[in-house]
Amino acid sequence: MIYTVTFNPSLDYIVRLDDLRLGEINRVNYEQVLPGGKGINVSIVLSNLGHASTALGFVAGFTGKEIEVRMSAYGATCDFIQVKEGMSRINVKAKAKEETAINGLGPKITPEDIDALYAKLDALEAGDLLVIAGNVPSMLPSDIYERIMSRLDGRGIDIVVDAERDLLVNVLPYHPFLVKPNNHELGDIVGATIAHRDEVEPYARMLQERGARNVLVSMGGEGAVLVPEKGDVVMSEAPKGTMVNTVGAGDSMVAGFLTGWIESNGDYETAFKMGVCTGSASAFSDNLATRPEVEALLAKM
Repeated sequence: MIYTVTFNPSLDYIVRLDDLRLGEINRVNYEQVLPGGKGINVSIVLSNLGHASTALGFVAGFTGKEIEVRMSAYGATCDFIQVKEGMSRINVKAKAKEETAINGLGPKITPEDIDALYAKLDALEAGDLLVIAGNVPSMLPSDIYERIMSRLDGRGIDIVVDAERDLLVNVLPYHPFLVKPNNHELGDIVGATIAHRDEVEPYARMLQERGARNVLVSMGGEGAVLVPEKGDVVMSEAPKGTMVNTVGAGDSMVAGFLTGWIESNGDYETAFKMGVCTGSASAFSDNLATRPEVEALLAKM
């Protein structure tokens, strides 16, 4: 079974308008409401690709209920902790000549709520996959990634981590199955500028030396690179297409990689290609990638 954790899920209200003028009434010409959060995106794309997962995290209020309704519409299973105080956040993303984002706060998460999440994670079994992704809200312990991985250490659970800087670096001693920085995040960690695919391997190896098993580096239009724990490095340029929306593309790559990994019984190249095409399919669409969109790109690789 696959599980995802999103600590601070959201409703994303996405609007487009010709121009955004501060201090005036602005009228949109397009609007969309989506459940948001990195783990949420992974669960939705997994569902789109035909694989079940359970989304874990914290929700509250009427917005929390709406997140669950919209997740269910995608066929994704939710097992959220219902927080008593506050409401799940609403993030506004206004796309005009420039893109502006206004992100909400989220609910008040108590120590009892955190214990409830730990209890759900304690029920995972050997062979399960767990995806932990995204930033940690201020009301949670800053080392919660480490606490979770320490708690599950040695139980045969493969853990995927998609996070920035210290959140990622600090969990490497627990040997995550997969880490997925982009080239800028990897550069921040190792103190280098990484602009081309052929520059990635030595820096990805640094993460492996510190404990990561597989390192998948997304690079936008430059493509992606996989440095696996076994076998040769795999790299590819990005599929051709019109960029529509980059939000969720990295999360989609994770979902695609896991789908390819499962369906190929652990073949790295298949998993990598599925990940690259799934990330691109989301970037080329207003919505997250669907199976037909991914397969159309795969046919061109």
